Amino acid sequence: MPHSACDHVSTTICSENIETLRETGRLESARWCPSPNYGPRPEGTTISLLVVHNISLPPGEFGGAYIEDFFTNCLDPDLHPYFATIAGMRVSAHALIRRDGSLVQFVSLLERAWHAGRSCFEGVEECNDFSIGIELEGADDIPYTAEQYRALAEISVVIGSAWPDITNNRITGHSDIAPGRKTDPGPAFDWQHFQASLQAVQTGQKQC
Repeated sequence: MPHSACDHVSTTICSENIETLRETGRLESARWCPSPNYGPRPEGTTISLLVVHNISLPPGEFGGAYIEDFFTNCLDPDLHPYFATIAGMRVSAHALIRRDGSLVQFVSLLERAWHAGRSCFEGVEECNDFSIGIELEGADDIPYTAEQYRALAEISVVIGSAWPDITNNRITGHSDIAPGRKTDPGPAFDWQHFQASLQAVQTGQKQC
């Protein structure tokens, strides 16, 4: 019988069907906004890492469709001076967690999204090959919301249920796999709070 990641936790994200997720790479709880910026993972690759990022467009501002436009190559460079500096980039993430905790998915989790760039985790380079990239709508120095921590913990449990090689100690920040080049999710991201939220979801406790 099909099962969900955590039937004992009454959240939308945790109602995901794990068999379906493994087969399709699609999160049923996410709004689908397909990006063309992805490719196949190398043959025989095991999905074994989750990378946490942040993004805001314009920097430090939240809301609107600019992030989706950026990941789908539709960002108008004339709308903001900063957009002209990134409009030609071709990048993506597997999913985005908005400030209210809602999910937008851009790339199937089975595919190789272009989120990590040059990177290394525990001596293995090119993290895009074996990782899943989750963006938080935010900035390095702006506190994240309770809804985002809750959603990230829940989606991490779901992803770990589908791909068990992604253990709690294989959830990392972009800055950890690309030190000196990237700073996200930044000092505003409270790893201790996230780990507590993660453990609470894993044990079926109600999130605050």
